[in-house]
Formats: sequence, structure tokens, C-alpha cells
Amino acid sequence: MPKPKVFVTRLIPDVGLELIRADCDIDVWPERLPPSPEILRERVHNCDGLVSLLTDKIDAALLTAAPRLRVVSNFAVGFNNVDVAAATERNIPVGNTPGVLTEATADIAVTLLLAAARRLCESSTDAKEGRWLTWEPRGWLGADLVGRTIGIVGMGRIGHAVAKRLHFGWGMKVLYTARNLKPEIDMELNAQSVSFETLLAESDFVSVHADLNATTNGMFGSRQFAQMKPTAVFVNTARGPHVDQVALAQALRTGTIFAAGIDVTDPEPLPADHELYQLPNCVIAPHIASATPDTRNAMATLCAANLLAGVRGERLPHCVNPTVYSSGSSD
Repeated sequence: MPKPKVFVTRLIPDVGLELIRADCDIDVWPERLPPSPEILRERVHNCDGLVSLLTDKIDAALLTAAPRLRVVSNFAVGFNNVDVAAATERNIPVGNTPGVLTEATADIAVTLLLAAARRLCESSTDAKEGRWLTWEPRGWLGADLVGRTIGIVGMGRIGHAVAKRLHFGWGMKVLYTARNLKPEIDMELNAQSVSFETLLAESDFVSVHADLNATTNGMFGSRQFAQMKPTAVFVNTARGPHVDQVALAQALRTGTIFAAGIDVTDPEPLPADHELYQLPNCVIAPHIASATPDTRNAMATLCAANLLAGVRGERLPHCVNPTVYSSGSSD
């Protein structure tokens, strides 16, 4: 019996590739940049399984062009790149990799917060370029952290992990927004669920951990930055489209807020001449939140488990459209 055919749109860690290769006829795209839509359509045409990344657009047209496809396994927690409704209509389960990124992403959020608050990148650049002349009593003054207020936008797993680090590490007061009340977190961190507007007005640091959907797309614009303290630091490790980047650049340039640290942009990467790169009070990382060996290997293992379950007709360990099973077509 021939092995299932699988296309993998990028070189994921070997642990995942080897798990797939053991049971499948695997075709891996070897380039750093993703395959074009035309190449992706061509390569997946006769495949039973697809491993995709956030940079791959898996839409209805692609799914129609792959009549044998039995599973889409996204190498990410997010799945906004996949037309989940179109996949569900075709009884194709879609997998993602939740949970395994939590601690690494929380670490990067705190890293960006610290770097932006203490002007780390700006002062380091000044030192390297010869602008460090001596110890300066008034030079490179940053923001204090101890006893300040952190506002968590989206108190899920990652938001909770960030709040714990800042509450127990720096004694920060925790405010948050969430779809549901979190009494266990309120008790653990002495945290308080508040309105979005109250969070913006009262927080010294605002860290974004919300899902990307119709209500959160563009949730940070000129009006929201104007509601924040002029001393506030803004951090985004969630999704680039949460933020109007023109508004963010203006807020940083005019002193509406103090600084920002971002790991995600829209698009990714930003054009090399984008204003945010020119602003000394903006720290930009190239989407590295999950970039540790343990985390990426765990992602690859879970991604492979989803893929293999799908090509075998078994239930995915982590499926974002479980209604495909209630229809009785894929279980």
C-alpha cells in the first residue's frame, strides 16, 4: 500500500520531519521564503496531508485544487492563514500547536518590555556608534518597573504567564481584559478584570495577548494610544494586525507613549524603510517568541502528530474545527 503523500511548506525541526517521513512520502520546500501560491497549489495537488505555516495562505481555492487532502497541520498556535470554514465544508480537519509556546512567548514579552522600558537597544546602539562619552547622570533614563501596573489584553495562557512573571518578579499590580472572568487568576495574582478603556488609562505597561478576530483586528489605533499614559510602554507578541502601525509610529514619535516592544508586525517583515525602524524608542524583534530549541521541537512534534492522525483518518490531538468529527466524516 503506498504511503500518504505530504507537502511541508518549510524546513521545520528534524524531530517533526522524521516522524512524518517514517510513515509518509514527504516533499519539503527547502527555501527560507515560502512557496508562491502557484507553487503551493502545484505541490499540494496530489497530497493527502499539508504542513503549513502562518505565511501560507490556505484558502478555498487551494483546498479545491487538492481533492485528496485529508488534513492541514499548521505549525503555529494561530490559524488565521487557513480558511477554516472552507476546510470544514470539505471535511478537512485543521490542526495547530497550542500550549507548547506559552513559556517562551511569555519570556519574550517580558524581554521586550524590559528592553523598551530601559532603552536597552537605543543605549547599546549609542555605545557602539561612539555616542557614549562618559557616565551621564541624566543619560538614557528609562522607566521603573517595581510596583507599577501591568495591563494584560487577553488573559489566556500566555497573558497569565506574563502576568505571573511581572507580579511575582516586580510586584506589579495586574489589570486585564478577557472574554470570561478569571476568579482563580484574580486570587492568585490579586488581579482585576477591567474594561479595555480602564486598562489603557491606568496601566504603566500594556501587553497584548489577544486572539486575532474581527473584534481585535486593529484594536490599537490613535484613539487607544491617546488613552494611555505618556510614560506607558506598549508590548505586542500576539499578532501584527492588532495594531495600526502608522498610529503606533506617530504615538512614539510625538511622545504620546514612552516606548514599544513588538515581536509581530503587519506585514512580516516590515519594509526596510518603515518609520518604526527609525524610532529609537521602538524595539522590533523578527517574530522570535517561540525561537528556542525545546519550544520549536515541541511544536514540530505536535504538528507531526496532527498531520499523521489526519492522514490515518484519526482524530487530531489538537483540532481547531472539531465539527468535522461530529459530522461523522473524519472519525
